[in-house]
Amino acid sequence: MHAAFREFAVSLSKPLATARGEVTEREGFLVRVSDGEHEGVGEATPLAPWTESRAECRGALADAVSRLRDDEAALRADLDRNPAARHGVALALADLRAKQHDRPLYRLLGRRSEREWVPVNATVGDAAPAETAAAAERAVDEGYGTVKVKVGVRGVERDVERLQAVRDAVGGDVALRADANGAWDREQAERAFAGFADAAVRYVEQPLPADDLAGLADLRGGRVGVAVDETLATYSVEQVVDADAADVIVLKPMALGGVERARRAAVAAREENVASVVTTTIDAVVARAGAVHVAASLPGVLPCGLATGDWLSTDLGADPCFVDDGAVRVPQEPGLGVPGVWEDDDA
Repeated sequence: MHAAFREFAVSLSKPLATARGEVTEREGFLVRVSDGEHEGVGEATPLAPWTESRAECRGALADAVSRLRDDEAALRADLDRNPAARHGVALALADLRAKQHDRPLYRLLGRRSEREWVPVNATVGDAAPAETAAAAERAVDEGYGTVKVKVGVRGVERDVERLQAVRDAVGGDVALRADANGAWDREQAERAFAGFADAAVRYVEQPLPADDLAGLADLRGGRVGVAVDETLATYSVEQVVDADAADVIVLKPMALGGVERARRAAVAAREENVASVVTTTIDAVVARAGAVHVAASLPGVLPCGLATGDWLSTDLGADPCFVDDGAVRVPQEPGLGVPGVWEDDDA
């Protein structure tokens, strides 16, 4: 088997705020594997703190492609400390395997029936109540049935006012979520949950700092659910479920080390009555398509955070996973269904 990787960079249409400052472009690596007849392509786009650094990812990929032979399982185990690198290699191998079997990747991952669309949520950023409500109305007019509102920048009372303004604007049939990115302490989170209940907010994503499993568990049981995202950079899905710390887990295949791992985590959580949402780390088109296939393979998946392509002003190729009427298209071609990202002259 032949393997190679190369660097890429794509520009963001708006800066991405992270714990390490604003990001204006996503830099990563494409991975290609070939059996001589078929080829598979994967993407490793690290984003700390969810993954290793870019330098660590590059080093792990350089070592991996130099050793890739027939023992794929051993190779991926060697990458456990570098989830983005592991994701790139695992996705390339999965793409190759699906093409060898002439199936779309989501069918290879385990879904028996065809699925053409996966529901997605719209995301509304921080703004005054009237502006937040207007942005949510626009999303609903575009066909979104679920809207996620960023909170935690303003005071709790102001965020409660914002969510109520959104509820008043969109009516009772639209599902509302909030995302605090770990901004609150326990007392603030309790006040927010009490206020959000009147606006029928389904859940709050990461209401407390990532390491506060006990606090997350204590928040559960009321009218507003608890979802974890950043917590999964510190604790495994199994640890979160065992601690009763979540009603919903937000799965980023890049951070978990591959599409198969993300699907297994969702299935295991579902067995414990914990729901899943699949999203991205603001990736390029190859990894976004991989996340779409994970979501498409799952039974009963909630609307996902996969409408992230418009965060990029440039990309690696045409996006087959376009969003229409509140849902993202699932490619039906063999493999990922993403053509032309690694041309022959790149070999």
